[in-house]
Amino acid sequence: MNILVLNSGSSSLRYKLFAMEKEEALAYGRVERIGVPTGTAKISHNKKGAERYTKDMEIVNHEAALQIVLNLLTDPKHGVLPDLAAINAVGHRVLHGAEYYKESVVIDEEVFAKLEELKELGPLHMPPNMMGIQACRKLMPGVVQVAVFDTAFHQTMPKKAYLYALPFELYRKHRIRRYGFHGTSHRYISECAAKFLNRPAEELKLITMHLGNGCSMAAIDGGKVIDTSMGFTPLEGLVMGTRSGDIDPAVFPVLCRAKGITVEEAVDYLNKKSGLLGMCGYSDMRDVYKAIAKGEEDARIAYEIFVYRVVKYTGAYYAALKGLDALVFTAGIGENEFQLREDVCKELEFMGVKLDYALNRTKLEQTIFEPTDLSAPDSKIRVLVIPTDEELVIARDTHRLAMLSQA
Repeated sequence: MNILVLNSGSSSLRYKLFAMEKEEALAYGRVERIGVPTGTAKISHNKKGAERYTKDMEIVNHEAALQIVLNLLTDPKHGVLPDLAAINAVGHRVLHGAEYYKESVVIDEEVFAKLEELKELGPLHMPPNMMGIQACRKLMPGVVQVAVFDTAFHQTMPKKAYLYALPFELYRKHRIRRYGFHGTSHRYISECAAKFLNRPAEELKLITMHLGNGCSMAAIDGGKVIDTSMGFTPLEGLVMGTRSGDIDPAVFPVLCRAKGITVEEAVDYLNKKSGLLGMCGYSDMRDVYKAIAKGEEDARIAYEIFVYRVVKYTGAYYAALKGLDALVFTAGIGENEFQLREDVCKELEFMGVKLDYALNRTKLEQTIFEPTDLSAPDSKIRVLVIPTDEELVIARDTHRLAMLSQA
């Protein structure tokens, strides 16, 4: 069975095609700058065993972008499929399932209507997610489509973790609560950690760290999330590439007056012009390191704030879990930045964390492709790096539900 995985952003479309018999990625790529009035869209397509194909052209909307992707997948030179009939199902990364969906679902009319309703909970992400679904409905009618939710894995949190200290009426009537995101990533690496440690997930206490341009952490007890750093939206929690993370809400009126902007524009400011970018001018951690090496003080302080927030959340989750078996680093920063792992683990030595610094540093020029234990032999808490694969989680869920729908 061939599964196409789609991740639709506001001006982008990422895709990956899996042959599920061996869970093999046949092709993947992305279309960027969709519908951007200035400049042209950028297409990058990767076929297994072939050189990357790139092209710049105007693409007006997500439907046009998907049509190009489908053309590439079936192209005699660049493609991997004889025709579109070879795509058996499509899995969509969907930001929000609220409390409606605690697991992935086949998208029917009822589900589609619920997703439309949830746009207000994810105004930045849900509309483009829906555009991807609508484009598939039009261009691939009759093909099974599955929604895999970023929020689903976190729905095991208890009320004491997900409710805010607001009148409960706001939760009951307006669904204001902590939801958590990056759920497919936290789910994948927690399952991989259990397998790697050769222990049942039900016996493990884990803190998973998804550190990339977007950052989140989760406390996982016995395979279930008991707390996570992102909240009502993906803005809360850790410092991120362009997002502020935790901030006093009383900052909003001051920010609005200082910048002469509306509340909505202030939210956009905290999402897109804050975090590392706002503090030092760089959103990519690699650029932050280069700036520190050049002696840029703002970059050094921004980095220290980033590390401190990770350490602080780790301490909180250690207390919430009442113990810890393993820390798990993943995503672009967590997988690739040896210095970040070292600086975080040094601050956690009081908990019994001992990193094998020599082994950790050997990863400086290497990409980690499989689960790796970087802890010293006498460390009380294992320190793991596990490359995340959110697309594979989506493909697996889509495959399972597509098979059930055919039964």
